[in-house]
Amino acid sequence: MEPDTVTESHQPAVQMTHREILEALSGLLLAMFVAMLSSTVVTNALPRIVTDLNGSQSGYTWVVVATLLAMTATTPIWGKLSDLFSKKLLVQSALVIYTIGSLIAAFAPSMGVLIGGRVVQGLGVGGLTALVQVVIASMVSPRERGRYSGYIGAVFGLATVSGPLIGGLVVDSPLGWRGCFFVGMPFALAAFFVLQRKLHLPVVKREVHIDFLGATLIIGGVSLLLIWVSLAGSSFAWASTTTAILVTAGVLTIAAALYVEAKVAIEPVIPLRLFRDRTTALATTASVMVGIAMFGATVYLSQYFQLARGMSPTEAGLMSIAMVGGLLVSSIVSGRIISATGVWKRWLVGGLVFVVVGLALLGTIDADTPLVVVALFMALVGIGLGATMQNLVLAVQNNTKLEDMGAASSVVAFFRSLGGSIGVSALGAVLSTQVADKVRSGLSAMGITETSHQSSSIPDLKALPAPVRDLYEHAFGTAIGHIFLISVPFAILALVSVLFIKEVPLRTTVDDRDELVGEPVETGATVPVPAAKLR
Repeated sequence: MEPDTVTESHQPAVQMTHREILEALSGLLLAMFVAMLSSTVVTNALPRIVTDLNGSQSGYTWVVVATLLAMTATTPIWGKLSDLFSKKLLVQSALVIYTIGSLIAAFAPSMGVLIGGRVVQGLGVGGLTALVQVVIASMVSPRERGRYSGYIGAVFGLATVSGPLIGGLVVDSPLGWRGCFFVGMPFALAAFFVLQRKLHLPVVKREVHIDFLGATLIIGGVSLLLIWVSLAGSSFAWASTTTAILVTAGVLTIAAALYVEAKVAIEPVIPLRLFRDRTTALATTASVMVGIAMFGATVYLSQYFQLARGMSPTEAGLMSIAMVGGLLVSSIVSGRIISATGVWKRWLVGGLVFVVVGLALLGTIDADTPLVVVALFMALVGIGLGATMQNLVLAVQNNTKLEDMGAASSVVAFFRSLGGSIGVSALGAVLSTQVADKVRSGLSAMGITETSHQSSSIPDLKALPAPVRDLYEHAFGTAIGHIFLISVPFAILALVSVLFIKEVPLRTTVDDRDELVGEPVETGATVPVPAAKLR
């Protein structure tokens, strides 16, 4: 069955039954599971991957940053395309791209090829991240969306819990770390066919103008700044000619992108007019800060458990249950209560308070902190993130017109991913520098030359003499604790941004204009005109 084609003029939004929504949602949730799994399943494999491919701490960081960068740069493009083309076709295309990237990464013979495969994976993940939110916004009103956002939160939690566990088991099996890149493929294939059968949305037919120039400038500017953040301090000095060139080029490129988006592009990738809305502007700011705190800090937890606590990948995966358990519960509970009451701001504020407190407490950990205490701190962060991430998107969608839903939803995801990319890059550089300094001074005190044990590399701890292994464990434990402390100010800025958001009651229609259609009744409410059903 082909989707209906409607014109650019306003048409009442498609009304779907709960069963129809759940059927379509099953495919979307599979796609979301694939997107989340691409990061979490590799987390506990990274120390083994980097050791096997003779990588460094910088290489460890870039295996993560490559995906985040590609996802960040392309998320708004996918969102804009969803306002112009078939959303189902775009989601399926993203699944295919993800699968191709997974195959490249699985057979990578070197760190360079692996990072290239992760870039391709990121292109697909960027589409899935943006489009799942957009499609749900096209089917469900903001008031009801909290209910379904709870399902997204549950899938997020499942992928985050099962990903490290599956990844750890696969790494410790005969398949090795390469098997981690095959895990998501069956789910991607299942999502493709479920969406083909169950997702049917109208396609808006109108004159199409793709902002290739703006997209290229956005990708170029973000890439230059992230390359600078991740490599400065290790490959070149922070105060150096290379820094000046990269920063200047990045800033000028982004300035050119802003000019193109504001003055030149007919269909801008990021419509700057969206930021005239106070909620969108503040929620976007909060998303950047949440991204820095969340991605930047939590991505290095697997290193903490494996390199500072001597755990296996499977054991490190089990430790992640503490954080994700809190995230799972809070996302489902907050989503259902928001749908029942229409009140959402208190959940954002409360969630970010938990994030701030949890990160501050994680900033006190080292290689000797009791694991029960670490798990408790992780649970606090998980509870906060579960009540925050999906609801920031919901707040923006509630203030957005239907024709801008794709762009607005992807803008929030874009800036959250941008914050994550910055956080992973910058905090990875800090971690690398601190560990190298501590190991170098420790080796010197032992009378061991650095050529015997390179302080900038990630060694196989089991192969090291006991004193050197203890040195590395304490260096990683202390340095990772400092990373959480660095993340706290960004979480505080997110909290401040949310405090200034004005709470607007959640509307009960998919399209804001449907709120105004109909004759007023005695109570002062309006009766919306029933929307046309799909053939």
